[in-house]
Amino acid sequence: MKKRRFGTGKWNGIGGKLKRGEIIAEALVRETKEEINVVISGDDLVQVATLNFSFKDNPDWDQQVHAFIIEKWKGEPKETEEMSPRWYPIKKLPFEDMWIDDIHWLPLVLEGKKINASFNFDKTGDKILNMKVEEI
Repeated sequence: MKKRRFGTGKWNGIGGKLKRGEIIAEALVRETKEEINVVISGDDLVQVATLNFSFKDNPDWDQQVHAFIIEKWKGEPKETEEMSPRWYPIKKLPFEDMWIDDIHWLPLVLEGKKINASFNFDKTGDKILNMKVEEI
């Protein structure tokens, strides 16, 4: 559960912005430690999706997201100032409390597919105006 900043109040994956000079794997290792106090290796990351998000009349929220799955880590996820982690069975994911696009792509990657997707939202992100999800 995201506790502050962008996405507050939504179940969301770990992530964040790159720091100057950082590559995606380095950022994800850092963010995972900061957000749920778990140690991962960038070598264990498997990219499963590239997601492009745009928001009508709100370009400051536009972003490209690279989604990864990891199956090995050290430590148990713990609550931090940023997030409160919780395990869910795959068939019982709380999509009603997640970003509205998640139901369109997350089940596909959990089935083992890799995807590219784009979503265009209204200004607040509460409605999908159009989308494209394709398996690669």
